[in-house]
Amino acid sequence: MKLLALDVGERRIGLASGVVGLDAVLPAGVLRRTRLALDVRAVLEAACRRGGGAIVVGVPGLPGGGESLQTKRVRGFVRALRKAGSLPVYVVDEAFTSVEAEGLLRDAGLEPSRNRGAVDEAAAVLILRRFLDAWGGG
Repeated sequence: MKLLALDVGERRIGLASGVVGLDAVLPAGVLRRTRLALDVRAVLEAACRRGGGAIVVGVPGLPGGGESLQTKRVRGFVRALRKAGSLPVYVVDEAFTSVEAEGLLRDAGLEPSRNRGAVDEAAAVLILRRFLDAWGGG
């Protein structure tokens, strides 16, 4: 099954794609946020273009299980995706993926502050890896 993973932020949505059972997870671009309905449509179109069988969304959590404003926003985005599309939508804890993504970019000799989209894309890759590891297919 092909998957499209999302790192949903306020300004951008980082994308990554992969396949259950394969060890390949690849960055798949960045979508600029506009309005919820347009963002949802853009994600569903991206999933369709990639032959996606499901969407994986990273949901931020707080230590102790609390929810931040961003957690609530992302959960709202997940609800909108499920309502608008027919693909299954899975959620995975995305705690610290952006921090880890920034570290990976620095290790590669890139400056994360100069390319926030690359951070979002790398975070989506990490989200998908987490999902596949939990699924047992990564």
